[in-house]
Amino acid sequence: MDRGDELGAALPVWWRQMLMSQRRETQRVLAELMAMRGAMPLLMKVRNGGQWTAAERTELLLHMRRMANLSPYLIALMLPGSVFLLPAYAWWLDRRRLSRRD
Repeated sequence: MDRGDELGAALPVWWRQMLMSQRRETQRVLAELMAMRGAMPLLMKVRNGGQWTAAERTELLLHMRRMANLSPYLIALMLPGSVFLLPAYAWWLDRRRLSRRD
């Protein structure tokens, strides 16, 4: 057992749940950002004189949907004092997920 597990066991249950929720959401955001790595060259293809194929248009649509799913995170990070709101925001997102039964 490492030091992190020992400290986690000493924390109240609600705090551990909040930390787990925050870690899960962080992993989700990072996974979405990593999946969008090819979006910029694809967007610039038309600007550089190329044309999009039907498959590339479908891929662009998927990238736009990913960005739309991340927009609540980005808006919350741009607000003044948002660092202090992040734990409440993570809790709210977790509650929303539970109500949808994902």
